[in-house]
Amino acid sequence: MTKTTNSFPFIYKFILSILLLFGAFFLSMVFGAADTTIKQVWLALTSTVKTDTIIMIREIRLPREIAAIFVGAGLAIAGAIMQGITRNPLADPSILGLTAGANVALAITIAFLPAANYFVIMVACFVGAAIGTILVVSIGAVKKGGFSPLRIVLAGAAVSAFLHAAAEGVGIYFKISKDVSMWSAGGIIGTTWNQLQVIVPFIIIGIMLSIFLSRQLTILSLNEELAIGLGQKITQVKYILFIVVIMLAGASVALVGNLAFIGLMIPHIVRGIVGTDYRHILPMSAVCGAIFMLIADTLGRNINAPFETPVQAIVAIIGLPFFLFIVRKGGKVFS
Repeated sequence: MTKTTNSFPFIYKFILSILLLFGAFFLSMVFGAADTTIKQVWLALTSTVKTDTIIMIREIRLPREIAAIFVGAGLAIAGAIMQGITRNPLADPSILGLTAGANVALAITIAFLPAANYFVIMVACFVGAAIGTILVVSIGAVKKGGFSPLRIVLAGAAVSAFLHAAAEGVGIYFKISKDVSMWSAGGIIGTTWNQLQVIVPFIIIGIMLSIFLSRQLTILSLNEELAIGLGQKITQVKYILFIVVIMLAGASVALVGNLAFIGLMIPHIVRGIVGTDYRHILPMSAVCGAIFMLIADTLGRNINAPFETPVQAIVAIIGLPFFLFIVRKGGKVFS
């Protein structure tokens, strides 16, 4: 049996989270360096009126906030899946080398294919995320006894440090450090509709696949022997879920760069709200991850307006203490 937190039905919690998402989205559209009103935002979203401010909202602010929604949702689900598969409370796409692998692949692509479009960049990020995952899993399992939460995190930290250094080395050698750094800062400034059209469908497919396999993931997260006893093909399920994680992390890095800690924090918070059933964790993680990214981006645009505070910095300020708190509590903070 899976654990539930209270008798309040999941559907009501989910509806409330959707309402909060709409609220966070609308606030993110109103507040920024440029002065806008609620009426202007409403006209930009619902009418064909064209003024300078409304065009700015439609062409600059709206695609940026849509990117925040999908990146937050994708990284949160990727983290939840990894925590479920590995049964490791510290699992996260950034900690386990996925985003670092995608980041070095992005740097290599910018260096050797400067005219590459976003589809090519995204595919390169998929490959890089896969290589990062393979390296971490291989190093984490090389010692007798297989995986352990500590070993996999140490392997992830080492591989991530190496890959980040590799990305920096490529940037310095090919004199593209500024381009790589701008992407790696985790900012969603400058996101365009063309980028969203290429990358968002892959995030949507990844989210749908994860929710489709949420029941199998719930059983896997409890006990592999139980999953085998219930007739599950755990190897195939794990492969598909790892592909989903690579899709989500790779697409997110291709869109906004390297963002850490979202996939670590959000699933832990969500378990405290909905329990340990991944049929509830995954959709709620998607919504809460989107809310978190919208809030982080809104803060980044307003803390020192008209200058931008990198979203990566906002997320890290919150995420690092959260990571240390989870370590101290043995991963059982909200479980």
